[in-house]
Amino acid sequence: MSEDHPLAARAATMTTSHRGSNQSGMRAFNERLVLSLLRRHGGLAKSDIARLTGLSAQTVSVIMRSLEADELLVRGEPVRGRVGQPSVPLSLNPDGAYSIGLKIGRRSADLVLVDFLGRIVERAHVSYAFPTPADTVAFVRAVVPGFTERLGPRVDRIAGFGIAMPFEIWNWAEEVGAPGHAMDAWREFDVGEAIGQFCPWPVYIQNDATAACGAELVFGGHGGLQDFVYFYVGTFVGGGVVLNGSLYAGRTGNAGALGSMPVPGPDGRPVQLIDVASLVVLEWRLKADGIDPAPLWSSDADWRGFEGQAEQWLQPAAAALAHAIVAATSVIDFEVAMIDGGFPADIRARLVAATAAAFSRLDLQGIALPRLKAGSIGPIARALGGASLPLFDRYLIDQNTLMRETPDRSARS
Repeated sequence: MSEDHPLAARAATMTTSHRGSNQSGMRAFNERLVLSLLRRHGGLAKSDIARLTGLSAQTVSVIMRSLEADELLVRGEPVRGRVGQPSVPLSLNPDGAYSIGLKIGRRSADLVLVDFLGRIVERAHVSYAFPTPADTVAFVRAVVPGFTERLGPRVDRIAGFGIAMPFEIWNWAEEVGAPGHAMDAWREFDVGEAIGQFCPWPVYIQNDATAACGAELVFGGHGGLQDFVYFYVGTFVGGGVVLNGSLYAGRTGNAGALGSMPVPGPDGRPVQLIDVASLVVLEWRLKADGIDPAPLWSSDADWRGFEGQAEQWLQPAAAALAHAIVAATSVIDFEVAMIDGGFPADIRARLVAATAAAFSRLDLQGIALPRLKAGSIGPIARALGGASLPLFDRYLIDQNTLMRETPDRSARS
């Protein structure tokens, strides 16, 4: 996304310092650093934080007192058995901050309320033939009051509202079967501004597949995984790129536009990955066979009843994904290629297995194949990625900076 995009929201610019600073002017960065370390490790004593950041024990004590006073941290049970006073681990307070994430998809929308640990507290889902600005805003307006009521007095701890959506969504009207110019209203519609009219929090926006990749990076539990290429199979397949432990958006924000990657089509001629590995391709097949495709867009997806059509879609999709992974790896030496999507876990496992089998049919000379892994979040990844945007802008730091602060960079998942 370019910096002058009308929907762009710029995150706070963080310093590139590789160590903590004892200067009082850097307190905001140091607090973010501590919170980010605790998010990654789950709980640390003050002495551990001082060792990992290079901050003095006194500075760490001041920071921790401040964060505790703001109810962003909770104390664990003292750890005894060592010389001296028992250490007390501190961790993120799940109730310390909340965030709302919205996924606007081409066939469905998801709205989630998450806590400071990224755990889903509330969730709402709606399916439709195609999205319109009016219906999207109405969905949010109807659901958000229930989310805030659920929080009660903690509602003032909502950090913001993050939106994950396809950019230039109006360009896909024909592919999703929208009539005429039904989606043209999106061209001039600022969904962030519209939602901000009744949601009293900062609003953020990011490409949906990029947001899903960010959710996998932050909440997927992959330890020290530093470089991976990520494919999200939704109505249209997309993806993201993680380099040096950070989501890489590129010059215009369009890095990881993997759906546009050329791959061989069923007849051997080049097509784009999006034309083979997208769920809309399966939808077309189901409609042609007189089968209702609605389960594809259900929040509790169940693909029983069209196993044959699913298999006919899955094998070409896997072959195309294998080509895309090999092509991406020829440019960047990724350690992992990850596949996730808006489908049941068993379908994801079959797609990953079929993609691994498809590698054997390719010329891999000069290519060091990455490890192939299934994503861990599934259909809710895009909404969860949207919800992570305010948390990082308000409280956390860039993952790449965090990796440089900590000593276990060689860890692998």
